[in-house]
Amino acid sequence: MCRENVEKMMRNVIALQLYSVRSLGSLQDQVAGAASAGFKAVELLQEHLAEPTVLKTLLDDHQIAAPSAHISHSALRDDFTRLIEVCEYCGIKQLFVPGVAFNASKDKAGGWRFMGLELARLAERLDRAGITLGYHNMRQDFLPLADGRFGFEVLIAAAGGSPLKWQADIAWMNRAGINPADWLKRYRGILVSAHIKDEAPVGTHEDEDGWSDVGGGTIIWPSLWKTATECGARLLVVEHDNPRQPLEFAKRSLSYLRRFNA
Repeated sequence: MCRENVEKMMRNVIALQLYSVRSLGSLQDQVAGAASAGFKAVELLQEHLAEPTVLKTLLDDHQIAAPSAHISHSALRDDFTRLIEVCEYCGIKQLFVPGVAFNASKDKAGGWRFMGLELARLAERLDRAGITLGYHNMRQDFLPLADGRFGFEVLIAAAGGSPLKWQADIAWMNRAGINPADWLKRYRGILVSAHIKDEAPVGTHEDEDGWSDVGGGTIIWPSLWKTATECGARLLVVEHDNPRQPLEFAKRSLSYLRRFNA
């Protein structure tokens, strides 16, 4: 295999966010399900880091990597040393704090600024341990504040100059009514990962909160995948917040996305 193709494989990893298959049951069932759907990597949740020995055994048994995990600000603040040890033991290289996992008020710019400063401080500490910290946006990040700015802008500006990175949830950006491609390009300097999920046509899939299989909805993924990867997203995480058939969703979505990662 030529060097260019090897480097491409190393750069772009498609993982499954285990939140998408939580209805399968235990962590063992979730990891086994991800493997059976064809995934070689998963993104973990905070709760999965509670028993690192069990976690690593499951990952090794199913030959699945866990390059990233979602974590709350409070867990990072209160359990910092243990989390670094878990990451090192299980091979986790990136931690992402979702906006919903932060306790600061987000109604005004001050709350967003506080979030940015706090995450910048933690990103500095994690960087010294060889771990990347990133922020994962939600829909609310791109709803206008009283001064017309978006909370996301305020947060990232406050963290400026720090190692803090960004995991773009493109579907939440789309649902907020903005053009995701514009923001991926604007913040390409900090983009390292993206969540890949799809919106069903309006009025359909209501029992799945309006989401669909990736490639089966209304988001134009061929161009957005290209933009995201060109702007720095190397970890592409497949997700569905409430799938009716989690394993089938995972299989169909991966099959669709493989054409972009060939």
